Amino acid sequence: MQVEQLNVTVGAVTRDLPTVRVGSTGRVPLVEFIGDPEFTNAVAAEMVALIPAGTDMLLSVVTNALPLVHELSDRSGIPYVVVRKKRRTYMQDPLIVDVPSMTMGVSETLWLDGPHAARLKGKRVTIVQDVIASGGTAQALARLTERAGGTVNGFLAAFKQGETTVPLHFLQELPKRI
Repeated sequence: MQVEQLNVTVGAVTRDLPTVRVGSTGRVPLVEFIGDPEFTNAVAAEMVALIPAGTDMLLSVVTNALPLVHELSDRSGIPYVVVRKKRRTYMQDPLIVDVPSMTMGVSETLWLDGPHAARLKGKRVTIVQDVIASGGTAQALARLTERAGGTVNGFLAAFKQGETTVPLHFLQELPKRI
């Protein structure tokens, strides 16, 4: 029997996450923060306590995690920087890193604009994501942090899915495949 939805509750907010097919091996829950401020705020309210002590800067990717990292920044007072998945014409001396294998089955290149990279120099950076599965994107963000002169202070995600190699603080674990 295929499960088409997975029910999750964070704080007082419950969501039925749709599941999407990934490859030929099964379905995974799809977490969406974009366009759902109630869910985003509930998750951020719970996650703020998980931000590792000593964090000077939050780092994420401009994707579904953007509203989440913004809310975490707002609640904690810790500024954030974002990495993009495409080069923008205005970028100055960007740092780039390839992510060989993403959870959804596509390889990507991450771009950190030079002035944004400069904000990481000498900072203790916590990497924030919506979901961490294998940790490939988290490791790529860690490489960008180090290349920019920052130090990785921790990894934080709303949800963990499967086994990861990064030492992760997270709210809830999702099934790897449904």
